[in-house]
Amino acid sequence: MRPRHFGIAGYKNAGKTTLVVDLVRELVARGWRVGTVKHAHHDFDIDHPGKDSQRHRAAGAVEVIVASGRRVAHIQELAGSPEPALDELVGRMTGVDLVLVEGWKSGVHPRLEVRRSAAPAPAIATTASGVRAIVSDVALSGESLPVFSRDDVPAIADFILQSLGLPGSPP
Repeated sequence: MRPRHFGIAGYKNAGKTTLVVDLVRELVARGWRVGTVKHAHHDFDIDHPGKDSQRHRAAGAVEVIVASGRRVAHIQELAGSPEPALDELVGRMTGVDLVLVEGWKSGVHPRLEVRRSAAPAPAIATTASGVRAIVSDVALSGESLPVFSRDDVPAIADFILQSLGLPGSPP
């Protein structure tokens, strides 16, 4: 069964990663199996120079899987192919109940907008469909969407589960 997914979007330094980490901890503590997908707007690498998998890619391998008794990593070079769609990436997740998606300010998937007073940026909720609520470190007035305090991780987790039609704890 394809896991349900919910996004956490915002501009640079809004606190997306910190919120995702806090939400993963909260949801896992409740018994959920959580996966994450992170969107990067830049070139990134999980390999380190000199490691076997990096040497395989440097030699021209377009896909490398590193596996051990504890984890599996799948590295795929796109080699000019388009970036996979979010739905395709979520579909690759197995063994999870839900997926938290960091990034992807656009798209129709349900998501929260994270705002941080120390990193002012344009509002996403006013221009992007799919934004269901706002998380902020300061009180906001005049918003048409629900606004959650950044510190209220349990309430944010409840909102995500309710939005996805999931119970407060796994069946």
